[in-house]
Amino acid sequence: MKNEPLLQIASHLCHIPGGTFMVKQHPTNTKRSSLFMDSFQTRTSGKGRMDIYQVFPGIHLSLNLFLADQVSFRHNADQHILEITHCHLGRIGWNFHSGTSVYLGSGDLSLQSTDCCADSVMAFPLGYCEGISIFIHLKDLSDHLPPVLEDAGLDINRIDRLFCRGDTSTAFPASPDIDGIFRPLYGLPKHLRLPYFRLKVQELLLFLSRLSPEDSGLAQYQSRQTALMQEIHHQLTEHLDRRYTIEELSRQYLINTSSLKETFKGVYGMPIATYMKDYRIHKAMELLQHTDESIAEIAAKIGYETQGKFTKTFKEFTDLTPSTYRKKYREGTLPYDRKRTD
Repeated sequence: MKNEPLLQIASHLCHIPGGTFMVKQHPTNTKRSSLFMDSFQTRTSGKGRMDIYQVFPGIHLSLNLFLADQVSFRHNADQHILEITHCHLGRIGWNFHSGTSVYLGSGDLSLQSTDCCADSVMAFPLGYCEGISIFIHLKDLSDHLPPVLEDAGLDINRIDRLFCRGDTSTAFPASPDIDGIFRPLYGLPKHLRLPYFRLKVQELLLFLSRLSPEDSGLAQYQSRQTALMQEIHHQLTEHLDRRYTIEELSRQYLINTSSLKETFKGVYGMPIATYMKDYRIHKAMELLQHTDESIAEIAAKIGYETQGKFTKTFKEFTDLTPSTYRKKYREGTLPYDRKRTD
């Protein structure tokens, strides 16, 4: 199914009530350093979970699952704590104090100081995200540098100077190097997590020591541009029975068509037409699950002229007809439909 990542994340979070964000710290034998975790606060109308491990003194790694449109975060600001975020599934974005925004897709990486996002809203344009965050207190790391990094002559001051730059974030697009570091960290058995985290965090720091902000390639946008895309998104998704053209939206929102197409794709990860096709099918799934409306009624409600066109598109996404999907959902036999306990 094309919506498999969403279903998989939903199954992992099925035991967490809506409006709840669970933060769990896993004890280790490493000398404890709390970074900003003692002041960590979250708020969301969706749900989410962070499993936090202390990897080395001054370094925490968090496995993140989000099923929400956005999550508000508040924690202490520190210009010398580096936050590194990797997006594995879905999309994730921030609006920074500087008035700029950055959005990550699958495989992308961002770096900024916690001063940059101490009181911020994290947005999830697709409604879900799986990723990893790594928080590094650079002074603590300098005082307790692992032998491998010490032997490599890792320059902590250079990393601090290049990537902890006030209100500025540095974002790198997906690459084989980034994928090789992060992909093995997802889905690990619990007893292997900490050994792998320690290996891969050291590999990540060595990788960063070879980079500079000039190597980044992800576009950043003005926050007002991303706010405009959110307005357009709201209009599109609130009126699914109507199909707007790019030209109509361009005239209505006073933005040229090329900027509209580029910025929407930068925020939501795909062209408007592709995104809306996905959105309509996900909405149809909800209606099939939670209402007794006929297939024809659902097709009309989400903007399909005929039941036949809707059924064909729905089957392309799910490998099931709408009626079969509804039947399997109510029987509890859809993939990832069974509850999990992590």
